[in-house]
Amino acid sequence: MRTIQAIIVLAFLVMVGVFAVQNMNVITVKFFNWSATGPVALLIVAVYFVGMLSGWGVVALLTRSIRRVAEARDDS
Repeated sequence: MRTIQAIIVLAFLVMVGVFAVQNMNVITVKFFNWSATGPVALLIVAVYFVGMLSGWGVVALLTRSIRRVAEARDDS
């Protein structure tokens, strides 16, 4: 099973590497007064990590809310 997982991870990393090499064009992304200039692949990775962080925050908030509701039910 670990061999299959390693092959899948390796294939994913190869695809990400090929994507990064093929998308080295420099673009500018603007948002209100903020702008960022960089390769397409780098900006996509940055957006991916921002999405991961925001998703992690939402999951943490929901988990904490569910835990509080469960504790309130146990107390009553």
